[in-house]
Amino acid sequence: MGSFLPIFIKLVDGKTMSVSSICEAEVALKGQWRNEEAAAYKDACRLIAAARHGSCKPAIAFAAFQAAAIDQRLVLRSESSAALKMLDAVTKDIQT
Repeated sequence: MGSFLPIFIKLVDGKTMSVSSICEAEVALKGQWRNEEAAAYKDACRLIAAARHGSCKPAIAFAAFQAAAIDQRLVLRSESSAALKMLDAVTKDIQT
């Protein structure tokens, strides 16, 4: 189980992945991305590697991965979970 809320991505080759950990992010970064020369992609690679070696906080590295995936339009929209839909229904009267 991952340490972070999952991000669903679709790589350029059509492969879809759910990424919720540093290890999964590292695997995803080895897949086909639109532009592997982009600054956000390079930052994500560097920070994910640093997190694996303990010299970067995992949350920072995962945020960099997420930013790179968003930058390259790889993030898929995910549907709300059943539990989140139930919570929304229960709290709809108190939402502003």
